[in-house]
Amino acid sequence: MDVDAIYGAIGRFSVRFRWLVLLVWILGAIAASTQLPSLGSVTQGNNQKFLPANAPSSKAADLAAPFGIAGQESIPVVAATSGGPLTGSDTAALTSLQKSLATVPNVTKVLDAGVSTDGQAEQLVVLASIAGSGNPSYATNLVDGLRAKISQEHLPAGLSAHVTGDLAVQVDQQKSSGNTGNKVQSLSVLFVILLLVLIFRSLTLAITTVLPAALSVTIAGPLVAEAAKHGLQVSPIAQLLLIVLVIGAGTDYGLFLVFRVREELRAADHETSGDNFPGKGGVLGSVLADFAHPRPAARHAIVKSVTRVGESISASAATVIAAVLTLLVASFSFYADLAWPFAIAVGVILVAGLTLLPALLSIRLSLLAVKRSLFKAMFGKPKLLPWSIQGSGNSTGTWGRVAGRIVRHPVPTLMIGVVAFGGLAFAVLGYTAAGFGGDTTPPAGSDSAIGQALLTKHFPQSAANPTSLIFQFKTPVCTDPAPLATLDSSLRASGEFTGITGPLNPVGGITLTPAQFAGLCGALGPAKLLPATPPKSIDGGKIPAEAYLLYKATANYVAPDGRTVQISTGLKAGDPASTAAMDAVPAVRAATTAAQKASGATASGVGGEAPALYDISQISTSDLKHIFPIAILAIGFLLALVLRSLVAPLYLIASVGLSYLAALGLSVIVFIKIGGSGGLEFFMPFLMFIFLLALGEDYNILVMTRIREEAHKLPLREAVAKAVGITGTTVTSAGLVLAGSFIVLTVAAGGSNSQVRDIGLGLALGILMDTFLVRTLLVPSTVVLLGRWNWWPSRLRMDQAEEEATLTGVGGPAPAAGPAAAAGAAGGELR
Repeated sequence: MDVDAIYGAIGRFSVRFRWLVLLVWILGAIAASTQLPSLGSVTQGNNQKFLPANAPSSKAADLAAPFGIAGQESIPVVAATSGGPLTGSDTAALTSLQKSLATVPNVTKVLDAGVSTDGQAEQLVVLASIAGSGNPSYATNLVDGLRAKISQEHLPAGLSAHVTGDLAVQVDQQKSSGNTGNKVQSLSVLFVILLLVLIFRSLTLAITTVLPAALSVTIAGPLVAEAAKHGLQVSPIAQLLLIVLVIGAGTDYGLFLVFRVREELRAADHETSGDNFPGKGGVLGSVLADFAHPRPAARHAIVKSVTRVGESISASAATVIAAVLTLLVASFSFYADLAWPFAIAVGVILVAGLTLLPALLSIRLSLLAVKRSLFKAMFGKPKLLPWSIQGSGNSTGTWGRVAGRIVRHPVPTLMIGVVAFGGLAFAVLGYTAAGFGGDTTPPAGSDSAIGQALLTKHFPQSAANPTSLIFQFKTPVCTDPAPLATLDSSLRASGEFTGITGPLNPVGGITLTPAQFAGLCGALGPAKLLPATPPKSIDGGKIPAEAYLLYKATANYVAPDGRTVQISTGLKAGDPASTAAMDAVPAVRAATTAAQKASGATASGVGGEAPALYDISQISTSDLKHIFPIAILAIGFLLALVLRSLVAPLYLIASVGLSYLAALGLSVIVFIKIGGSGGLEFFMPFLMFIFLLALGEDYNILVMTRIREEAHKLPLREAVAKAVGITGTTVTSAGLVLAGSFIVLTVAAGGSNSQVRDIGLGLALGILMDTFLVRTLLVPSTVVLLGRWNWWPSRLRMDQAEEEATLTGVGGPAPAAGPAAAAGAAGGELR
């Protein structure tokens, strides 16, 4: 079936059943927002959660399972006085609170971790089953339940308790993210409307253009959140990018159609003046007719526009979908889990652009026709054609003049562009990565932030960030403790650690010999089962209370199975969150493996923040190398189908690649060289490549399909000049909308969040360069230079020898103007 016939049928259906189409979309938006979860409720801000199961740090976590942390979520609850030590009534209230917290659903046990050394705070540790964590509301319900119990206890004056830790931070981030997402969405829609008002000089047309995008984000967000119930993980940055993508790209597709409708209406203006006067039914009949059905010229313009640009819009959406779906091959689920959210969002945008927007345009033109009929009845003369969109229909404006210069001087235009972009691309050599841990900082002023501050103040050992070394042995170390001493000496000799704490020195400073450890273990049994308070007589008075407490502390380092040992270390490289510590991970793992072999352990692993960040770095780099060529091939294939050419996709993708490197280089200059940042977010090159490749090809498709359309009727130079002159305003308007949306994201959600700042401004810079330079200057000049080879292997039939010179730009006279020349000259017939 002919493609034009398909899009023509879609256009006719949307115009004829415009009110039904609008009603369906409104009901869909209401159902999605009321019956499905919100996107902000399912976000995950800790990048370590996205690591695959085969990552070394993930395997280390599996080795630590015998310590009982598997299947349990540990949630600290910190209670502290505003000044002075805890009183008897404070202690009694906290005992009651401990019992109350244990009644919260999914809580398995509440442990008393003791009083701080200054006597002003007490820490409770809530252990909760993660069996129900597949429910997106699990974390929120659990943390909110704990906080509700705290509020119900009515603690004594001066005593407060706060829920903190990773899970509480995640919940508070989700609530903050939901607020931020709403803010970004509202500001983006407002920005786009204001910009479109400047472009169209019509508020109603601006709202009509942006409404499909606004309804799309209302539907797409909950659909993605629903997918999260089935294992999809969504990062906060993915949530914000999805909102901007839907509003920005959705408005871009709307502009493609609206500008084409404007063009078709202008062309029909001189033929439709008779349609503007009341018919036999008089003024009332004319008003009712206008309200019920758009004028024939308006209907024809909308349907023809959908027929002409429907393929371009679909191809543009398909390139974005293809690009993001290549992320599915990524092993790092931070990337892989971006694929379906973005694909779902773009799919919703596409359907809205092809159905809802034509329906809205038809409704708007009907209402304007009613307004015109009333104006005629009141003032006795017709108003300007009600469907006319302001602007001249005869002048191609600034881009027409620019296009004329480009086709006359293609070589200098191309060379200047390549040199300028190439110079910026060299700055990529200064790129350094950062932000591998994600955003794990609690929102300012939140309950988890207050609790984290109290934890750091009163329990610094709990707030510490150790790197854990896990070892497994064949036999219990209680009966064969000699390997413990070997472990300790081997690790100290490596020079990679500043502090080592394990079974032989569980509290630091005071040490046990292997024989003493074995004796205490044999006399007292597993340390984890011992009561917190020593009995009056221990082993018949043979073991002092100090030795009892020292041995009990080894429960943190020897698992109940007796064969799994944990060593807590400080890294010589510094803070585990630092780049230096991340770079030191290979050496730390080598030292751990050496200690494993020396002690006879059967397995070992390194856990903690630094190893996880290192794994994220390595997996991310590996994914980049695999996905880049796949994305290029996928989009190249789609371009070849749309443009019916094997040559054009090559230089179009090359232009996007050059634009991408230039944008990344400019980001390095702005953020690292000028801004003094320690590095750009590690995922920034990845997302910039996918977004610029996909969105850049959107504009390529619009420009190139219009050049191909005009080349059927005009010599190629004239076709390029006309196509760029006509589409230049569309492309620049679309680019300003999309880039502006990313800038709004930066302003609304950036602040101190370097993730949002880097990706928002980086993409905005890339889109602006792509819009004003690549798509409207470099690509047209390349088309002119290649001539008929642009369409190879499509055949270009020529009638005169000199026409080839006109097409290829080698020389020769320009073809004569006029319809006859246009029909028979170098435009030829594209097959």
